Amino acid sequence: MSDPQRPRASLRTAVVWDVLEEALDRRVKATGRESLDVLDTGGGSGHFAVPVARLGHRVTVVDPSPNALFALERRAAEAGVADRVRGVQGDIHGLFDVAERGAYDAVLLHGVLEYVDDPAEGVRHAVEALRPGGALSLLAAGLGGAVLARALAGHFTEAHRTLTDPAGRWGDGDPVPRRFTAEQLTEAVTGAGLEVGPVHGVRVFSDLVPGVLVDTEPGALDALLRLEAAAAELPAFHSVATQLHVLGEKRG
Repeated sequence: MSDPQRPRASLRTAVVWDVLEEALDRRVKATGRESLDVLDTGGGSGHFAVPVARLGHRVTVVDPSPNALFALERRAAEAGVADRVRGVQGDIHGLFDVAERGAYDAVLLHGVLEYVDDPAEGVRHAVEALRPGGALSLLAAGLGGAVLARALAGHFTEAHRTLTDPAGRWGDGDPVPRRFTAEQLTEAVTGAGLEVGPVHGVRVFSDLVPGVLVDTEPGALDALLRLEAAAAELPAFHSVATQLHVLGEKRG
């Protein structure tokens, strides 16, 4: 039976959730502990934190927004996992003002690197929070997906600027401060001392398909989810994905 609380139901997060859940399962088997300690940096209102807690793990969410943390508290209570979710105000650069070094089996760094002044430092801090054998789940905006989206919308000058801009931005009105290639993210992960695992393209097709097709065509949603899953690990599609997901492991 499907669980509406789980991000698996969302086209935007299905691939990431599958990879993350498998990584947590491996960690459970490796440690012999049923309950892991998970740190979700920039976790906001708990889109991933609450489903992770529903698996039985303890989750600490670090986020700079008091409103997001209030929403997290409410979501965790509604899901019956308030005792396993803790929210603290902070950010990745000041992470160890509110979190412990070397205390977590997994760290989620989702949608954070786009907005920080020093992405490499952000990754290093996330890695320092991991225990030996722990996993880093890194999700960030992809450069190629933004180029493709601007071009398909007929904004060819903006598409070209996105392609050539060092930060991958299409203009002053671009709400995303920075985008990445798969190579840049894997280099950041290896540079922080982790072994790189699977790299996935996220939202390869779903942001390009008219929503009416998904909503009205029988079986379209399930078919699109299967297509996204099939394309996610293929390097040929990483260059056109809206987001990129990298899994890294801290060797003991």
